[in-house]
Amino acid sequence: MREALLDLLRCPFCGTRLGVVDNDALVRAERDIVSGVLGCECCAFPIVDGIPVLIADDTTRDAMHALEAGRHEDALFRLLGLVPNTRRTGAFRALLARDVPLTYRDALAILCLDAEGACFLYRFSDPTFVAAEALVQTLGQHPSIAHGRSLDLCGGSGHLTRVLAGLPRAAGNQLGAEGQPDAQTDQPIVADVAFWKLWLATEVTAPGCTAICCDANHPLPFVDGAFSLVVLADAFPYIWHKRLLAGEMTRLAAPDGAIVMPHLHSALGDNMSAGDTLTPAAYTSLFSRQQPRLYNDVALLTQVLDDRVVDLTQSVAATDVGSDPAFTLVACCDDDLFRRYEVPQLGHVSGALIVNPLYRVERRGGSSILTRTFPTPEYAEEFAACTRYLPDTVTVDADLTGPVEPAMLGSAGEELRRRRILLDAPLHYC
Repeated sequence: MREALLDLLRCPFCGTRLGVVDNDALVRAERDIVSGVLGCECCAFPIVDGIPVLIADDTTRDAMHALEAGRHEDALFRLLGLVPNTRRTGAFRALLARDVPLTYRDALAILCLDAEGACFLYRFSDPTFVAAEALVQTLGQHPSIAHGRSLDLCGGSGHLTRVLAGLPRAAGNQLGAEGQPDAQTDQPIVADVAFWKLWLATEVTAPGCTAICCDANHPLPFVDGAFSLVVLADAFPYIWHKRLLAGEMTRLAAPDGAIVMPHLHSALGDNMSAGDTLTPAAYTSLFSRQQPRLYNDVALLTQVLDDRVVDLTQSVAATDVGSDPAFTLVACCDDDLFRRYEVPQLGHVSGALIVNPLYRVERRGGSSILTRTFPTPEYAEEFAACTRYLPDTVTVDADLTGPVEPAMLGSAGEELRRRRILLDAPLHYC
């Protein structure tokens, strides 16, 4: 964590500034604070592995006391949900001790205790992500977005944060402590209540991003108007204090900033793992100050897949959403934001080119046979729309059983990437 980040942070409970406490818990590495304690006028919070934990509960307090006693691994493991002297903790410690880099897949298998892990591992190709990625990529072309900072709220382990980090940024729009452009302070912020998810985001999925551990059921720990783009994807129905959160998101958005909420579950439709849903009209009312507009999720995905566009001129009234299970909300007081955008062309591979983990790879002669295999029947049902671009089987005239290089694929490479059969994934993802 850069100390300059403190200019953006406020205590979620008393609202006062946070400062670094100079004690034995403080560990710095060049300009970063690796571990330490933050204090305000009401309480104190730990920084563990560069992640401020702005939550007041027993686990957080125990982690802070472990830091102050010099037990840094103990503090980390407590926040990761790893109980001392258990098989799970031993397996994770062994994972960290290996000579090869930690992978997202291996860490997820230990840190995630429920079925959510399957959704995370295959996140980069699920249809809700495909639409959300295109939406934030196109909005990133608008000047009011490009000149500000973005927040991935309830952002999990940083899949969409990685997309936000790749948006074009206006040069020098964020300044470091010495008044000079600072590459890290210009990075998106990912916030989530689960420390283990944020730890995976900073370690693998979106290294270099800024992670803040906080609870979206409470006031958010940021100053007013801090963000040109506030994104909350797939999570709002799982928040109980929706009125509070809507007000906080509105407070955090700059005057010409945007609030983007892909894949909102509707109370008028049927959703798996629906959460506590509201009607389209109720969602719209919560964000009325930001003049929200609603978009049909199926139509958005079709635009992206068939025409490579996102058309924000084609909104639907709350009364016209009908029984659609989900829709997308975009709120902004600047009417100019609501344009027809071209989805950016695929760029160079920024991470590692891998076979989508939904595919099993079999070598036959000089070719590779890819067979799509869903992890569970429930996953196949919930994300059935991915079959529009992920075929049952694919034959590729290259050996994909090992590392994949773009030069191996020739002219077929771009189409394989566009259809998510091959993924530009973070390094050490699988």
